[in-house]
Amino acid sequence: MVARVIPVEDFDLVIFGGTGDLARRKILPGLFHRYLAGQIPREARIVGAARSEMDAEGYRAFTREALQEFAPNSCKDGGQVEAFLAMLSYVAIDARGDGGWTELAGLMRPDVVQAFYFSVAPALFGDLAERLHGHGIATEASRIVVEKPFGRDLESARQLNRGLAEYFTEEQIYRIDHYLGKETVQNLMAVRFGNVLFEPLWNAQFVDHIQVTVAETVGVGGRGEYYDKSGAMRDMVQNHLMQLLCLIAMEPPSKFDPDAVRDEKLKVIRALDPVAPEDIVRGQYRAGEDGPSYLEEVGDPRSTTESFIALKVHVANWRWNGTPFYLRTGKRLRARMSEIVVVFKEPPHSIFGDDAGRSANILTIRLQPDEGMTLQVTIKEPGPGGMRLIDVPLDMSFAEALGESGNQMPDAYERLIMDVVRGNQTLFMRGDEVEAAWAWTDPLIAGWEARRDKPQAYHPGTNGPEDSLMLLHRDGRRWRDLEA
Repeated sequence: MVARVIPVEDFDLVIFGGTGDLARRKILPGLFHRYLAGQIPREARIVGAARSEMDAEGYRAFTREALQEFAPNSCKDGGQVEAFLAMLSYVAIDARGDGGWTELAGLMRPDVVQAFYFSVAPALFGDLAERLHGHGIATEASRIVVEKPFGRDLESARQLNRGLAEYFTEEQIYRIDHYLGKETVQNLMAVRFGNVLFEPLWNAQFVDHIQVTVAETVGVGGRGEYYDKSGAMRDMVQNHLMQLLCLIAMEPPSKFDPDAVRDEKLKVIRALDPVAPEDIVRGQYRAGEDGPSYLEEVGDPRSTTESFIALKVHVANWRWNGTPFYLRTGKRLRARMSEIVVVFKEPPHSIFGDDAGRSANILTIRLQPDEGMTLQVTIKEPGPGGMRLIDVPLDMSFAEALGESGNQMPDAYERLIMDVVRGNQTLFMRGDEVEAAWAWTDPLIAGWEARRDKPQAYHPGTNGPEDSLMLLHRDGRRWRDLEA
């Protein structure tokens, strides 16, 4: 099977923060991959914009090094590398002053798609929007891409939304969450709404519970100062896990249309019940053989910020009444993995008797490290000697099922940037969606701050705090093991 590549139209893309870590690791290599795939036309222009004093040749040298480090297997054809680098320009820009804006205006073409990627701190979003408008660079057809974190609470998110809305309409704003660009996340919608096998069973009558896990083996590292002001709740749950929850729980939209999909996601967020204190587990990793503790990495021995959080969540609507959603995410855990696990209920009556054993169907959707899906089904154990039931997986990894094209799936950023050029907002968050997520999150954070709850210490390389295991054990359930 060969993946079909649909070229996009000619465009100008300005990357504010063009010398930053995200541009170096993801944006520039991703654009290069799309160019190699034939999706980006040779006429397209990519402009880096940052504070650093640099000319176009300097930026091309910077990009060449980034490609060699983060896309080494794609750089074997030196001619293709040079052709891509020829598309690049650079402007030294003052985000809060007038320096560089006239030069940037001179590089923009009025007859192509214009997109501006704000790969900068949220504090600069409003300044960039104001100057793009004030210098006559942005048009009514221009698009802006804004990175997370989009606020740190409801009020700051509203302020950011208001600041951008002064200069751009909601249809021009693309709030990016790279988790929604993953192939498996989009396949979740295809599995649900494209197969009659699943959607009739996708409700509280047949689903016992759902688990969403995003686990990392690394600590906060060099992000300690930022992370200690955010924590796992703000950094992961409010955006990444919330988006996954919405796609799992939402009603079928009337059509695969940006606003139809986002309308249904918004309904899920607004249907979330408040979470009781006993259904929240927070943790901090201790020091281990391979690294310091969380408190040592952030440089604050009194910090009460969580590096791990687990929640038991309920969606208060007819479809999901009584079915819990268990969410967990954390750092310095046993394995790096992200997955969604849908555990179906056991048959109401077993005709085989207790000796045969009992089991349940489980649909596992793996986001990383190996994207794919596994459906656990029950069969008879082979051999003579009576009826004994065992569980076996129907396994589909993209690498195996799709052959060579399965190994060449676009990175999430690649897909999302191409969607910006196409003008497709389906996989991007809408302003009211972001605010609704913060409206649910803020009371949870305020609650544990008022109670002065302290995170529970946990050993690196484990499944997290002991209390997170009890979160499911007391309901007669258990977490899926963390396995790479």
